[in-house]
Amino acid sequence: MTVPHPERVGESGTPARSPARAASPWHGQGPVVAAVAVGGALGATARYGAARLWPTADGAFPWTTFTINVVGCSVIGVFMVLITDAWRAHRLVRPFFGTGVLGGFTTFSTYAVDIRKLVGTGHPGTGLGYLAATLCAALAAVWLAVTATRRALAWRRR
Repeated sequence: MTVPHPERVGESGTPARSPARAASPWHGQGPVVAAVAVGGALGATARYGAARLWPTADGAFPWTTFTINVVGCSVIGVFMVLITDAWRAHRLVRPFFGTGVLGGFTTFSTYAVDIRKLVGTGHPGTGLGYLAATLCAALAAVWLAVTATRRALAWRRR
């Protein structure tokens, strides 16, 4: 039989339970959610500012949203290569910048609303062109950014 440690013995002589330690909100997913929220607010604010500076006329090709989505895809391509191949980032960098800032900056919802508006206001050709152009340009932007960044890193390491 083992004897309990004296500091863990209750008044009745039976072993006392240690008080449960409260989980810190700064461990686990709390900081990740906060990083995504702050980054998303910054990215969405930047997108809103771009839309206010460069508005799109009704029925016209939505160049602002198109440009935002393509630029955002390029940046995510560069960013992902850098944090996976070039340097070890803090665990909150990817959620903050990749998911938060770039997720808030790029916009699938506005893209979908723009297509619906174009088709609904009698501009189905422009809407379908925008649908296809954004998809192709965004995928090409990611691929080109990843390829160029990897080549630049390989050239730099020589």
